[in-house]
Amino acid sequence: MKSILRDPKKGDNHMMIVKNGRILTMAGATHESGFLAIDGKKIARVGALRDLREQEFGRDVAVVDAEGGWVLPGIVEAHCHMGISGEKVGLEGNDCNETMEPVTPYLRALDAINPMDAAFHAAIAAGITSAMIGPGSSNVVGGQFAFVKTNGRCLDDMVVLEPAAMKVAFGENPKKNYMDQSRMPSTRMSVAALLREELALARQYERAKKDGGEKFEKDFKYECWLPVLNREIPLKAHVHRADDILTAIRIAKEFDLRMTLDHCTEGHLIADAIEKSGFPAIVGPSLASRRKPEVQYGDFKTAGVLSKAGVKVAITTDHPVSLIQYLPICAGLAAREGLGIDEALKAITINAAEICNVADRVGSLAPGKDADVAVFSGNPLEVFTKTLYTIIDGEIVYDRRAT
Repeated sequence: MKSILRDPKKGDNHMMIVKNGRILTMAGATHESGFLAIDGKKIARVGALRDLREQEFGRDVAVVDAEGGWVLPGIVEAHCHMGISGEKVGLEGNDCNETMEPVTPYLRALDAINPMDAAFHAAIAAGITSAMIGPGSSNVVGGQFAFVKTNGRCLDDMVVLEPAAMKVAFGENPKKNYMDQSRMPSTRMSVAALLREELALARQYERAKKDGGEKFEKDFKYECWLPVLNREIPLKAHVHRADDILTAIRIAKEFDLRMTLDHCTEGHLIADAIEKSGFPAIVGPSLASRRKPEVQYGDFKTAGVLSKAGVKVAITTDHPVSLIQYLPICAGLAAREGLGIDEALKAITINAAEICNVADRVGSLAPGKDADVAVFSGNPLEVFTKTLYTIIDGEIVYDRRAT
């Protein structure tokens, strides 16, 4: 076995071993001195370093020496607008909100995400290997999210799940956008009413399609609702205020839908009600200005309060509201304010993956999962920790020594 680091061959046949690190699998096991074996694009073995038999892997193997650092599954961003709200390019790169019509479920983030956005490299350099990306919150229904890897040039090759969620928004954002246009919605009542109307029409379409047989003519504007109505993907609800959170829960229950509560800024004020609903929360961006009235109670304590109440929690930057590379630091601040280190690490790995419905591929280090790995000099929740290596699909895509 070669004992020096080399770039692995592209393709599915290369082998790689990451060793001499503190392996946090996020699947229940931590190896204080461990190793991780990668075969092609998948994880092959995880274990204690004493169990590593290098001769088993032959000679042509890439070796990454973690040098006592922390080895984790690649970090997962559960809600952002990277590549759809481009950095450094102004209006030309802003494709986040279609603000001419309040209900646009048929829009696909896949058609607007630009992998050349500088934020993708920033994410990789922070150990972030995958992200849920989609439309903003100006519309009552904004369109479909996509869950993608952060490395690549062709988005179709980066997709893990698409469509991954249907964006809906409550409260200030859709109200303000359409009030300024002198049209609905201009109140919270009309936001809820427009969403109910759309969901009722989608249910009618679903029944008509079932009854129509082979002669049924598909409607592009409603076909996109079927994965939501069939509970294959969730509503992704933009909610800040407590009353908006409860309205979202009310409507999702009414139509028997899955849902994630994104932002959940006042979630700590109604933690028991959220736990009772069974819906998970994606909390943040807490590292941002309280510039809007509905985020006046924003606090890093929210994630900890919800977690202790029994709610499954992920942390988000909502990039570009907060920059995506600060996701581990946001989790660290939540840990300090009550979430704790273990739950904070889960909030940006396995919890985020489970909430995004991709835990069969990412979020933990286990045989058969995608070889998405981040190697840090120490605890990634701490501000002085450096990312040493980022590995996506078994390839080293970031090496700090080369920067």
